Amino acid sequence: AVHPENENLKGLIGRNAVLPLVGRVIPVFGDDYADPEKGTGAVKITPAHDFNDFDVGKRNSLRIVNILDGEARILIQDNADFLEGAAPEAETLALHGLDRFAARKAVVGLMAERGLLRKVEPNTHTVPHGDRSDVVIEPWLTDQWYVDVKPLANRALKAVKDGRTKITPESWTKTYNDWLENIEPWCVSRQLWWGHQIPAWYGPDGECFVAESEAAAQAQALGHYGGPVALTRDEDVLDTWFSSALWPFSTLGWPEETAELKRYYPTATLVTAFDIIFFWVARMMMMGLNFMDEVPFKDVYIHAIVRDEKGAKMSKSKGNVIDPLVLVDKYGADALRFTLSAMAAQGRDIKLSTARVEGYRNFATKIWNAARFAELNGCVRAAGFDPAKVALPLNRWILSEASRTADAIAAGIETFKFNEAADAAYRFVWGQFCDWYLELSKPVLQGEGTDAASLAAKAETQATVAEVIDLICQLLHPFMPFLTEELWAQKAGDGAPRPVPAGEAALVCLTRWPQLGALVNEAAEAEIGFVVDLISDIRSIRSETNVPGGAQVPLVLVKPSAATRAAVEAWAPMIERLARLSVIQFADVAPGQSAQIIVRGEIAALPLAGIIDLGAERTRLEKELAKLDQDIATVDRKLGNVDFMARAPEEIVEENRERKASAEARKLKIGEALERLS
Repeated sequence: AVHPENENLKGLIGRNAVLPLVGRVIPVFGDDYADPEKGTGAVKITPAHDFNDFDVGKRNSLRIVNILDGEARILIQDNADFLEGAAPEAETLALHGLDRFAARKAVVGLMAERGLLRKVEPNTHTVPHGDRSDVVIEPWLTDQWYVDVKPLANRALKAVKDGRTKITPESWTKTYNDWLENIEPWCVSRQLWWGHQIPAWYGPDGECFVAESEAAAQAQALGHYGGPVALTRDEDVLDTWFSSALWPFSTLGWPEETAELKRYYPTATLVTAFDIIFFWVARMMMMGLNFMDEVPFKDVYIHAIVRDEKGAKMSKSKGNVIDPLVLVDKYGADALRFTLSAMAAQGRDIKLSTARVEGYRNFATKIWNAARFAELNGCVRAAGFDPAKVALPLNRWILSEASRTADAIAAGIETFKFNEAADAAYRFVWGQFCDWYLELSKPVLQGEGTDAASLAAKAETQATVAEVIDLICQLLHPFMPFLTEELWAQKAGDGAPRPVPAGEAALVCLTRWPQLGALVNEAAEAEIGFVVDLISDIRSIRSETNVPGGAQVPLVLVKPSAATRAAVEAWAPMIERLARLSVIQFADVAPGQSAQIIVRGEIAALPLAGIIDLGAERTRLEKELAKLDQDIATVDRKLGNVDFMARAPEEIVEENRERKASAEARKLKIGEALERLS
């Protein structure tokens, strides 16, 4: 073949050449596949032993000649296709049975002996190797069974475009569409020992009968031959993915109209990896629509790849494989499960580190300790307790936050944003319940007041704590099933099993998801939320400006609203203790030399004169800010360098991006601290 526009060789198109050593006359034809700039500009076409050449051969109606046997040895004897129209030399016939690599060397030698070899040039190109044998794979023309799947693909494409099946993340829809829009006939036969056998039978003369059963094939043969004959079944089996494509309905009793098939088809959600979108997902879609006239699933969630902590793909040869069973043994299944959920952001691979798993193991320990604290303080479910009727703002606040969290987790799970669901659970359980609610409730739970009001407040708080722990078991169950089931089944302090009220499930997994919308309380959130934010911001100021840990500093609230003043006065002892304040005051203007913050629109000031050197502190922060600017500029130069981006390993590039993000976050914090000191 030569390119039709090859000025040097196009004059040869339409003429013939003689194939050396073989003596066969072969045509010279024009085809765009021939590269005028490569080699001589002419290319020998072997349709039976090269994928590209096969396509060229089909376009130009070339003869297809197979010269290899099943072991990739030269096949000449009794090879009618090879011998037809050929006049091979004796040395050529002697190549029969020779291994392909040895034969190639022999052919080069024979060409050189006859003065037909001009020169040999090295040519680097991609050659496929067997993943088990590591031996070069030679394309080899064989008879196979094919399915024309274009009509099936069109239905599967339409189902996704119509929204009957949704792929998440949306970006993978393009991959799905590209495969199906460019689909080729599917080779469904395999030469393997195991699998569903091809439903084809052959008569004595090779006539083929395709049928659903051998009896049906015999009926076809009877009509063809006019009498009974012995049939031999095709030994090939179906492609694994063909069998797998039937899974959504074949497992439910299909083709029989079973109750299971009616109940469970179509399924709801398929969770799988991106590398089998075509091999499995698309083929299940095609088969489901063809045989069941309905999509096999409503949603397809494509999950991320788990990489090592540097972002590199795990590999045995690299030695960076993290064994999940080792992590489970060391940190617990719940910790690993929560880690993967918390890191499963759509469209991003997971960079797994043992430190993250260890951190969520500590989270599990925190929950266990909170339950233990509740048990030691008599927090048990009270008969007839109605969370909607609690009176204390603190209890109304935690129930309100539980309601918001239940909605956030549900929304995250339903939209396959598992990281957002896990983050919402983590913020509520550790941040709001353990760190704030239990701490703020200690004076009530551990108070020694015996008056009716104190006793009522204590009883309500004990019941609320127990209620919220039960809610936590339900909200965390999708992420931490073992821990939550254990807590749900905990024995009471007297050794008796946890009572299971009538109508309540003995297992968390059998309960209904909490519906807590009625518990949202804006007034309680405004009061307790302000107290929490105030203490948090004061702690941040102390940390950012290097206020000594043991120093007691005053707090001045500037012209607070009546509601804010009332909240601060009600919670003053707790604010002073948790924020390490000497006194809380109210004023019309902020005192000089103070760090100021705005908490939910209210101005608060910490007079720091005499506690820290404000000028020196500003200088320190400004120096740190300048250093951060330098670090960011250095990383920007790397990331903007085309050569670096092309050569650096993926994990190094990702490490630099994270370094920049960390520096920018710290820069924002320093800027806020400087603004407060100005």
